[in-house]
Amino acid sequence: ANEPNAWYAGTSPQGLFRSDDGGVTWEPYSCINEDPQYREWMGTVQDGTPDGPKLHSIIVDPRDPKHLYFAMSGGGVHESLDGGRTFVPLLQGLEVVEGFGFDPAQPTFHDPHCVRMCPANPDRLYQQNHCGIYRIDRPSNEWTRIGKSMPKRVGDIGFPMVVHPRDADVAWVLPMDGTSVWPRTSPGGKPAVYATRNAGRTWQRLDAGMPQAQAWWTVKRQAMAADAGEPVGLYFGTTSGELWMSRDEGRRWTCLARHLPEIYAVETAVTA
Repeated sequence: ANEPNAWYAGTSPQGLFRSDDGGVTWEPYSCINEDPQYREWMGTVQDGTPDGPKLHSIIVDPRDPKHLYFAMSGGGVHESLDGGRTFVPLLQGLEVVEGFGFDPAQPTFHDPHCVRMCPANPDRLYQQNHCGIYRIDRPSNEWTRIGKSMPKRVGDIGFPMVVHPRDADVAWVLPMDGTSVWPRTSPGGKPAVYATRNAGRTWQRLDAGMPQAQAWWTVKRQAMAADAGEPVGLYFGTTSGELWMSRDEGRRWTCLARHLPEIYAVETAVTA
């Protein structure tokens, strides 16, 4: 949005900060950091580690630097139209965990895992949520669950999600076992990326080159990335310290590195 020195940071526990000098100094967003619901967003236990509740998926509309989105574990998805002075929740259409009497109108009961804006169409956002995969097309305020067509043995619960840089109908997810035990590992020990090429109507399993058994790892919300190549390159890192790559949009996978520490984030960059 043509603000090269403007940086945003989300923290654990949930906090939102902005720097206007490339990270030298930071200012908090009091409308979030001092919100009366702050303690509820944190939950009952918060140790400040990367695995605790956090504010993440900070998105700036490339057409308007005052138009922001962010997501919070245990706090839902929020939108600002005034540069962050005020935020409103964007929850319509999202489901909550059943069986506990949770009110879907309350942000505290929503757990978005990753939100992505489509570079090819900034009015379209995808979301990997604790309760499924969703898409929203603005100016609508209602999310549509698009993951129900995933195989039942796999489900549509996971952490990361990436979108195609040039085609807003294409996105990739990496599902985790979402059964009642919620082990947060690849279903059946057989990991796979799933791709949609029609905005979520159908999904295709992409696991060529991946382990076919006993791969009980997790891929975290920021540990999957896409480059801008043709075809698009995909990358993800695992909690067991493996880094995987596909040069053909997920059709074939190669392990680039093993025996690394637990991987929390993967990013791509263009080099000369």
